[in-house]
Amino acid sequence: MGVMRLGYLHARVTDLNAAKRHYVDTLGMQIVSEENPAPPIGGPRPDADPAALTSSPRRRLFLKAWDEWDHHSVVLEEGGVGLVKLGYKVAKEDDLVQYEKRIQAFGCTTERMSKGDNPSVGDGIRVTLPSDHVMELYHEIEFTNTAVGLINPELFPRHLVGVGVPRLDHCLLKAEDLPLSERFFMEALDFKPAERLVTDLGDDAELLGTWMFCQHKTHDIAFVQGRNGRLHHWAYKLEDWNAIKHAGAILSMDDVSVGFGPDIHGLSRGDTIYFFDPSGNRNEVFAGGYETYPDFPTITWTADKTNPAVSYIGREVAENHFTVDT
Repeated sequence: MGVMRLGYLHARVTDLNAAKRHYVDTLGMQIVSEENPAPPIGGPRPDADPAALTSSPRRRLFLKAWDEWDHHSVVLEEGGVGLVKLGYKVAKEDDLVQYEKRIQAFGCTTERMSKGDNPSVGDGIRVTLPSDHVMELYHEIEFTNTAVGLINPELFPRHLVGVGVPRLDHCLLKAEDLPLSERFFMEALDFKPAERLVTDLGDDAELLGTWMFCQHKTHDIAFVQGRNGRLHHWAYKLEDWNAIKHAGAILSMDDVSVGFGPDIHGLSRGDTIYFFDPSGNRNEVFAGGYETYPDFPTITWTADKTNPAVSYIGREVAENHFTVDT
């Protein structure tokens, strides 16, 4: 039994056309499908009539990165900002029953998710986390191959667009009760904290952040102190520092708002750049880091070392890195 990885993420954007330029042209994600596309130029506009706007379904864009084999990994929904929900894939169909029991025993309410509720995703369970975020667990999702295939594949597609992100990697959320969120993922889902940020090393130290893994990555999900339901960022994994530098150049070419980096995190030892999509949702490109194992000892950072934990080289972090979320 086991949760394997972050499989998909649904987010809201204020302008789907602007978001499409960012995620497709700048980051290089591929369009899988689009629901309720905008009418052609000169055609009828559903927003011309308030009644039509109310009844018109929201536009959604389904995207995947070039080295992902599942049907999609990122879904953008027009109307607002922030996180709609997360989907984590489990190893076996039977895991869903076991995790459902454990989540309910922890005290969280679950509901069943039927095949087709999410396009190309099978049956699953849905839970509202102690942090008020919505999380789905599933096992089955349509296989659509990678851009280079699985038979004698090339190293990468010949004509990558923009940054050319290979895959979705992790997300960082905010929670008002960090110990409760950490305990939920440990007790109900078998995650473990790779690193923690605490006020000090005293017995009554306050938890300020937790970076948790379910398999072998530095972290698959993380939480920092903040208002429930809020999103700090989601991240794409790049190959190395050179790919981070290339990403930085592309972001500059496209006038993307960069919040922090390029730099290296002391926490996770990952190379990083944080930046914003046109709606204000924060993204990250992330490379490096270390592998984790079931017996990995938790690394502890104290609050007085927050700056090198976040910015190991520059050791200066803008205040909005900690305060801005969606």
